[in-house]
Amino acid sequence: PASVTQIKAHAFAGCKALTKLLIPSSVTSIGDYAFEDCESLTSITIPSSVKSLGFFTFKGCTSLSKITISSSVTEIGSSVFAGCSSLTEIIIPESVKKIGTSAFVGCTALQKVVIPESVVSIGNYAFDGCSSIVQLMIPKSVETIGFGAFRGCTSLSQISIPDSVETIGGLVFCGCASLEKLEIPQSVKQIGNAAF
Repeated sequence: PASVTQIKAHAFAGCKALTKLLIPSSVTSIGDYAFEDCESLTSITIPSSVKSLGFFTFKGCTSLSKITISSSVTEIGSSVFAGCSSLTEIIIPESVKKIGTSAFVGCTALQKVVIPESVVSIGNYAFDGCSSIVQLMIPKSVETIGFGAFRGCTSLSQISIPDSVETIGGLVFCGCASLEKLEIPQSVKQIGNAAF
């Protein structure tokens, strides 16, 4: 109902038969693990009223193939979409400044990722194991690419790193067996252990 302003931690966690949910525009925050392991949930729209997503919010929602993130969300937190193995596309809104640790880890069907110019950091293991991503453009706003951010992206053949990036963490492209072309800009000051 429209009277709801918060969806608290674990609110719908483990509701394995839940297929659809309409979040009202009165909701401003969604708590940690709120929809964890809702295995039948296929799509969800996060309204513009929501400003924050808790950790592990949609972790293990294995049927989730479509999600719309509102333009009011400023950070995609840790493991928010971890293990959403049916998710094929994600368009990150321009309001987002940070992609958190393991945000999309294990999203094995993810093919298209649009990262906006607003993002300044890509967290550790953010796209680890996203084995269906073929191409990725990192915007000029990004300064840091975290540890293992694209580890195990086995289909990734091309990636563009802008000259805004100063740090490339360890294991970033480890296991990217299809990577054919990569240009490291002059701006990079540090490349971590086993980065490739």
